[in-house]
Amino acid sequence: EYGDRVATVEPGGVEYIALAERHGKPIQLFWTWISPNLEFATVFVGVICVLFLGLNLWESFTAILIGTALGSLTQGILSSWGPKFGVPMMVQSRASFGFLGNILPAGLNAITGAFGWFIVNSVSGAFAIQALLSGLNLPFWLAFLVIVIAQVTIATLGHNLIHSFERWVLPLLGVVFALACIFIFAHGNWGFAATTTTHVGSWLLAFTAAFGYACGWNPYAADYTRYLPPTTDRRMVGVWAGLGVFISCVVLEFAGAVLVTVKGYNANGIPTEQLHLA
Repeated sequence: EYGDRVATVEPGGVEYIALAERHGKPIQLFWTWISPNLEFATVFVGVICVLFLGLNLWESFTAILIGTALGSLTQGILSSWGPKFGVPMMVQSRASFGFLGNILPAGLNAITGAFGWFIVNSVSGAFAIQALLSGLNLPFWLAFLVIVIAQVTIATLGHNLIHSFERWVLPLLGVVFALACIFIFAHGNWGFAATTTTHVGSWLLAFTAAFGYACGWNPYAADYTRYLPPTTDRRMVGVWAGLGVFISCVVLEFAGAVLVTVKGYNANGIPTEQLHLA
């Protein structure tokens, strides 16, 4: 019996979760989805809007707000399917693509998620350790190894530990990024002029980046709700999951946009070191 035990390996795979194993509440989806986005990659999305696309802060904000809202909406809808079907998102997608047809989207998701995104998070996490523990002069490979081992260990134990871990780290991450955001917003140049000459095109690219970042979680939406009882209020499941993605992404991405305008920002430095400004 797995139940709500945390310090044990999740026995299930892609199969249907039996009713006897169902547990949890909708509100746990809030910290499950807000914590993963409290990271440097989220900040970088906002940096792109100003540094590379040349938008001003208000153009960046609207693109981030609308793009994230739509991505969070789909996240909420797909999360609400977990309690009903009791299987992961990639299994549910067989209903749309068929058993064989689902091989392509599932395969692409495995490559981009299990390898691509894993590497992105590992690299940014390694930079973060180096920046936070700069006095130790840790080599990149060691910081990278620590992050990889931590991620693999948590993933191996599975569903319950992931939910619990995201809840435990939320206060720490929340305080760190809240303080950074306060500093950034207080020192940003709110009159920063746009440098692009193609405002509509740049805005659409920024919107797409924000939307893509938020809905990038969609292939895993039901993975974290399939253990919820089928009698769970699915509307609240969607609300809490969507809010977790929306709040974290909008705040940190906009902070990234404002960060570019802070005096002393170095676009050529290691990205995570820029938060030393805060």
